[in-house]
Amino acid sequence: MQITMEDHIAVVGAGAMGRGIAQVAACAGHPVTVIDLEPAALARAQAALDAALADLTQKGRIAEAEARAISGRIRWSDSLSAAAGSALVIEAIVERLEVKRAVFAELGAHVGRETVLASNTSSLSISQLAAAVPAPERFLGLHFFNPAPAMKLVEVIAGEATSPAVATAASTLMRAWGKHPVAVADLPGFIVNRVARPFYAEAFVALEEGLAPALIDAALKSAGGFRMGPLTLADFIGHDVNYAAASTVFEGLQPNVRFRPQPFQARLVEQGLLGRKTGAGVYDSRVEQAPAAVIEGLAGADIRLPEDLSDLGVLAEAPGRREPALPAGVIAVDGVLAAVGDGRPLSQRPGVDILIDHVRSLAAAPILVMTVRQPSDEPAAARLAGALGKQLLLVPDRPGQIVLRTLAQIANGAVDALRDGVADAAGIDEAMLFGANYPEGPLAWARRIGPRFLEQTLANIAEATGDALYAPSAGWASL
Repeated sequence: MQITMEDHIAVVGAGAMGRGIAQVAACAGHPVTVIDLEPAALARAQAALDAALADLTQKGRIAEAEARAISGRIRWSDSLSAAAGSALVIEAIVERLEVKRAVFAELGAHVGRETVLASNTSSLSISQLAAAVPAPERFLGLHFFNPAPAMKLVEVIAGEATSPAVATAASTLMRAWGKHPVAVADLPGFIVNRVARPFYAEAFVALEEGLAPALIDAALKSAGGFRMGPLTLADFIGHDVNYAAASTVFEGLQPNVRFRPQPFQARLVEQGLLGRKTGAGVYDSRVEQAPAAVIEGLAGADIRLPEDLSDLGVLAEAPGRREPALPAGVIAVDGVLAAVGDGRPLSQRPGVDILIDHVRSLAAAPILVMTVRQPSDEPAAARLAGALGKQLLLVPDRPGQIVLRTLAQIANGAVDALRDGVADAAGIDEAMLFGANYPEGPLAWARRIGPRFLEQTLANIAEATGDALYAPSAGWASL
């Protein structure tokens, strides 16, 4: 089967996702109908779409004539009967199973059995939703990411009854729309909402321990290489939405505790502190936020390196002379000993005064994250940072520090997903690159850093915290 560019597309739901998907389809050349039972929602969506097209025109990305043509291909309706004659209907409404099922049951009275029906659900089971569809072999999940016109990933989820030909045709269509489709098994959270959970969860664990939000975000953004810190991103998404996704994944994957929702975020939701949409969440958007307290690097360090640099990772690039007496993985800075983190807290690293958190790319990172045993070790940490042309961010002593702990736990979740057959390794990495804007696929990162090192790192964190959340996945052995 094939869906052509001349075929009619219907989108049910005039929220941000619905109008974004409609814009993508109309830009590809399809006649599109946006359906919402609330006329006011349709009016808001039409105004928002017109504004988006005007913005693209103003920036020179499309001509005015093209903007008018795109707008002219979209119709607006408050009746599901307007979906009649569509080759594809994409539902993008509230994330509630019974509400979606009711919509699909009613759609069955208006469209033929040849029409492909799709849900934009981010976490609900496609097979469970298919129970309301007259022809479940024509039903699948097409999970776009917000904002749909900009984000490349579309998770293509086949349910138990989905015809392989339908899934193939949907993937072909998504590529024609300029998207990056990834085939995903119908398992809780699919890829992105499952693998990304530790990115947020680890930030809330650190918050619960009393670390400043700006410090957490700065560490993950600068040394971790993410475009946005996890707490800033959670505020942007909305804590109600983010926490609901965490809860859905956790409930669906019981008894796996890897994706346990965090109490700190639950309290934000209970208090109505949902992020930007309410003006306050982790941060108060009405008040200018103080940046993380960074320390300028100092010059003039006497740095000695071990003869074997293999345990230093990217920090093997540090300038200095090799010293046979130094143990592997240890740097001497003016006589103060520093080591890269391995999941154990500094308190469990005898003979080491400074612990260096992971840095994804030494060349790209403006800041190095370190922990010092005592205040008198701070100048040595600052001189090490200065020798590498970086600023210093000090974090308290905790298992795995911040960057290594977060990245290792994301990789742990990705290995779980690979073991469970959510997608293949390439699909998991592509999903995180194109759907979550990660700087690197988590499995590619794990292979680069070393699976055995990360497996031991997670075991060290699990032992130090006493929390099964960090137990290494059984899938590490096959990576």
